Amino acid sequence: MIDKDMYICELIQLKPEAAYLLMSYGMACIGCPASQMETIEEACMVHGINMDRLLEDLNRL
Repeated sequence: MIDKDMYICELIQLKPEAAYLLMSYGMACIGCPASQMETIEEACMVHGINMDRLLEDLNRL
């Protein structure tokens, strides 16, 4: 299960198809060095994204 404390880089390693979903939410930082140290929660705050909705979508993949 994907949760808010997972790092973006871990998410992409676990589910590469999540990159497309993140980009559809406006997170173009997939390959950014910050994604190595940024959690899903932190990325949502930075990008103004509804974290609960994103997590639901990610866990449906």
